[in-house]
Amino acid sequence: MNFKWFGPIALLAALWIGDQIRINRPGHKYRLTVEVETPEGRKSASGVMAVHPDRSYSRGGQTRTAGDAVFVDLGGGKNLVALLAHIDNKLELDGMNYVALRAYTAAGGKRVSFNEMSRLSGAVPVKDALIPVLVTFGDPANPATARNVPPLDAEAILGKGYRLEGITAEVVPNGYWPLDFGGVLGEPVTRGIQTKLPWLNGAGDPAAAALRAAGLPGVETIDASETFTRK
Repeated sequence: MNFKWFGPIALLAALWIGDQIRINRPGHKYRLTVEVETPEGRKSASGVMAVHPDRSYSRGGQTRTAGDAVFVDLGGGKNLVALLAHIDNKLELDGMNYVALRAYTAAGGKRVSFNEMSRLSGAVPVKDALIPVLVTFGDPANPATARNVPPLDAEAILGKGYRLEGITAEVVPNGYWPLDFGGVLGEPVTRGIQTKLPWLNGAGDPAAAALRAAGLPGVETIDASETFTRK
């Protein structure tokens, strides 16, 4: 067996793997936490998002976020879901790429650069226009039961005694991506929205049906499924 090419091939493979890690490793990760005051006390849920800048050779410059919408079980059959979207006259998806960055900038009173993000720590409030779109499902198994929840008047939709206590963003370590399976290797991106909303994988674009049921604008201009989950 001729091994003379083994060394060069192994080197090329190592260089390729290293370059793929460089290209695809998140710029930063952040935990988005949603807290709701209910008649039975405070309820909360959180999810880790990964923000990936474009380091490829396409020079497309497209930053993307990986993660799932945050589903808060409020008890008594009620829920609140923070979608991966904002409204700027219509639904838009890009804002999730900059939620943590803009929240840290607002909290510190000075501009934070994208490259600084992975070195930051501590939770900061997500307020005003940075708050993602909030919805609730009368029946999580039925997308047609979605309703939009105003951040400042959750009680109007959820009922008396329900109030959005706050949303925070907190940078978490990138870990040893792509081996960030948990523990000392680093926190992985949070998944699980499809177990909470079992229709997401169904036929006929049920995500769009849910957004329309909630009365959200511009559903036809986006990939509706990306308001719930992104790879």
